[in-house]
Amino acid sequence: MAPYAEGFREELLGQGYSWGSAAHQMHLMAHLSRWLEAQGLGPAALDEYLTGQFLAARRADGYAALRSARALAPLLGHLRGLGVAPPPQMPVPQTPADWLAMRFGEYLARERGLAGDSVRSYTGVARRFLAGAALGDGAGAEVLTAAGVTGFVRRECARRGVASAKATVTGLRSLLRFLYLDGQVSVPLAGAVPSAACWQLAALPRAVSPADLARLMDSCDRDSAAGRRDFAILVLLSRLGLRAGEVAALDLGDICWRQGEITVRGKGSRRDILPLPVDAGEAVASWLAGGHPREAACPAVFVRLRPPYSRLASTSVSYVVRRTCTRAGVPAAGAHRLRHSTATGMQVSGVALGASFGRSGERALPAVQRAALEQARGHGRPCTLRDLGCHRPLASGQTMLQPVRLQWMPA
Repeated sequence: MAPYAEGFREELLGQGYSWGSAAHQMHLMAHLSRWLEAQGLGPAALDEYLTGQFLAARRADGYAALRSARALAPLLGHLRGLGVAPPPQMPVPQTPADWLAMRFGEYLARERGLAGDSVRSYTGVARRFLAGAALGDGAGAEVLTAAGVTGFVRRECARRGVASAKATVTGLRSLLRFLYLDGQVSVPLAGAVPSAACWQLAALPRAVSPADLARLMDSCDRDSAAGRRDFAILVLLSRLGLRAGEVAALDLGDICWRQGEITVRGKGSRRDILPLPVDAGEAVASWLAGGHPREAACPAVFVRLRPPYSRLASTSVSYVVRRTCTRAGVPAAGAHRLRHSTATGMQVSGVALGASFGRSGERALPAVQRAALEQARGHGRPCTLRDLGCHRPLASGQTMLQPVRLQWMPA
């Protein structure tokens, strides 16, 4: 693999690896090259089975470092990017249940436009349901019955919380609709799925109190790169009501600094344009100017602070919130709770929100939004822009959050 060594070294250094870390990866590449040569093979044979054999041989030879699949990932990614090594192979379905779950996942991603995390969640429900449905020995999905559906839901939901139970029944309904549309079952069974016991207005979303939110913000060391990044994440979650996945998905090109707008990629490939408040814009600009790694080639707004400078995952955004709660000494809260904690000034303004927001003219607020607004006005509880239906830029002359005005603007 000598012809690819220099390119691999340059890629590592371009991702921010130190000279020492890059040297360790180059030594791993040299070891793999020697092992392949001894086997009479080339990089084109590096599939999952062969890489597993190499790692086992490396551990048997007494190597104490870089002997896991994760350690080999940068090299394999480079070789696959060049087209030298084969792409990772999807596992071959072994049973009718595996085959149906695989096709269901493809349908969710291609036809429904679900995000990767949602596809994994739904297909996990599908595998558990189909594995217990006695598929096999020539029997297909036609053996599914309404009694089997309700029995599965009772068993699964008995050991789950409300949120997990709702996700389970949602994934199961989606699977049963797919099976009916695909002709696998002749009777629509989605209606046999009982609902999780969670009434719409039984409890409004809990919000972090303004005092605790202030303590979270104050706990961020804004003189450090990590503190600036964490502060910007907290501001976006609390001021704009974004989800953790939406914060993680933000790219540099999604922020229009001159117009004071931010494009948010939400569920189902949806894109929303939101006004960018001054404090949110300043927090993000401070992170980009004084904390964002200069060597990072990734277009993401929020990236890792250590090489490789890749995009933060949604779980990492949630971890930032939990870690900040611990540091600030406030009750533990996740990223989703901060969505319901922004104080925008609209909660006491009395503006006809349904008429002010959106491009379609006047529209009534749904019950949950009305309840959130009444709670905010009556008890001083905060609510988010999305709780109030603001998914588009405000009309000229009706701006309640002035766009950011900065002398420095990131490229």
